[in-house]
Amino acid sequence: MSPRDLLQDPCWHADDLGKALPDSPHAVSVALPRWQDVVAYEEKDPACLKALQAIYPRFGFHPLVAEIAQKAREEHGCADGSAWPYPTAAAAERARCHCQRSEPMAKTSIKTVLGLPCLLTDAKGCSAAKAFWQHSGLGASSRQAAKALEREPTPSLQASADAQTLLKQRLAKIYGCDPELVQLHPSGMAALTKALEAITALRPGKPCLQLGFPYVDVLKLPEVVFEGCDLLLTTELNRLAVEFDRRQPAAVIVELPSNPMLQCVDLPAVARLAQARGIPVIADDTIGSPLNIDALPHADLVFSSLTKSFAGRGDILAGSLVVSPSSRWREELSRELSTALAPLGDADAIALEQASRDVAQRLPQLNNACQILADKLKSHPAVTRVHHPGQCANFQALMRPGAGHGCLLSFELLGGVTQAKRVYDALQVCKGPSLGTSFTLVCPYVLLAHYNELSWAESCGVPSHLLRVSVGLEDPDSLWHRFEMALKA
Repeated sequence: MSPRDLLQDPCWHADDLGKALPDSPHAVSVALPRWQDVVAYEEKDPACLKALQAIYPRFGFHPLVAEIAQKAREEHGCADGSAWPYPTAAAAERARCHCQRSEPMAKTSIKTVLGLPCLLTDAKGCSAAKAFWQHSGLGASSRQAAKALEREPTPSLQASADAQTLLKQRLAKIYGCDPELVQLHPSGMAALTKALEAITALRPGKPCLQLGFPYVDVLKLPEVVFEGCDLLLTTELNRLAVEFDRRQPAAVIVELPSNPMLQCVDLPAVARLAQARGIPVIADDTIGSPLNIDALPHADLVFSSLTKSFAGRGDILAGSLVVSPSSRWREELSRELSTALAPLGDADAIALEQASRDVAQRLPQLNNACQILADKLKSHPAVTRVHHPGQCANFQALMRPGAGHGCLLSFELLGGVTQAKRVYDALQVCKGPSLGTSFTLVCPYVLLAHYNELSWAESCGVPSHLLRVSVGLEDPDSLWHRFEMALKA
């Protein structure tokens, strides 16, 4: 049977709950077609969880990874604890160290199962192990699990090496740097994990400082796994200077733009303030895309989730980390980054190289389609506010010649959460987590990312009824018709 064409036949009906998005054995998103499905997922409703054929890989086990985890528990008598497959012994040991630091009384060990090192914990260590798995992005991928289970062939080492070389060259061309300054990682969060390890080695014992409301794990990773992270919502430069002087953070972290509010700091000004005080700057250009914006002249490290618009398929987990050629810490950072906790998997690298061959042609289409939808939503009487990087002067200042604003927007509705539920349920597009796919994806992002801290998110100016849209390659007129019909709900 041919895979479902999500451009023409999206997963939006109630009976699509749990379908893999896309229709692939390695899908990283899952259909949550109704608002009540999102709530049921967050409440861990058994019927909802049973229906899930896929899940975002850091938020839970892919079915193939789950098989290996279950086998590890059975083989090593871990019935009341948990097992967490990793691609390398170094990654598993890093996870074990986090568990022991977080829960000193927990019992942990590392056992190899089907060639994959697995962290085993007792019940006391489960929570810490889960947090590390989610935040670090270092867990075994579905393709690595498929190889371990002999469900898919083992790719040749030469094919993988060639793919990695091509990927580094492709990214280096986009960023305008030497390929030696580009690293590949098993996820965007794994890239940030390695960046923070390097920063911690250079500036030990200091927490990081996050500017602007961030993607949940960009804040949680340094907060939970490293030396802590403070959140600063102001973008006023005089205030930033005072806070930089007072806090002396290990590094300043910025998203370009932020998720889901799609705002952007004045990166050149922030970089000048940080550099004058000897503070490194780490930038996340996942949403903006390095094809659209040029952050490297201003940041010391730039990381990106290649899972999103770079791959575009929604069935590859990968990340990149780039050292700025102009960073004052270039040599020190390159030295600290010379060994990876977990390299990008062989099959994942091959899939990513194939998927990203058309990124330079695909991304402008996504830029244009998102801009069209943003403009139409702004003029609709049912919409009270649209969040889009096109409205942000700081984002535009980073744009490359002829570039666009990316594939992501968020919007709020007259009638708040009540109307948001109606519109979400009525939208005839795919609905689930992630972004950057060739098919449109909508989600009530704040519910998915901050379900247990909605009041805190609201206090940061991020409303729980906000709908986030990753615009795909559907015909813009056809896509607008679907939104227009849903807005009448």
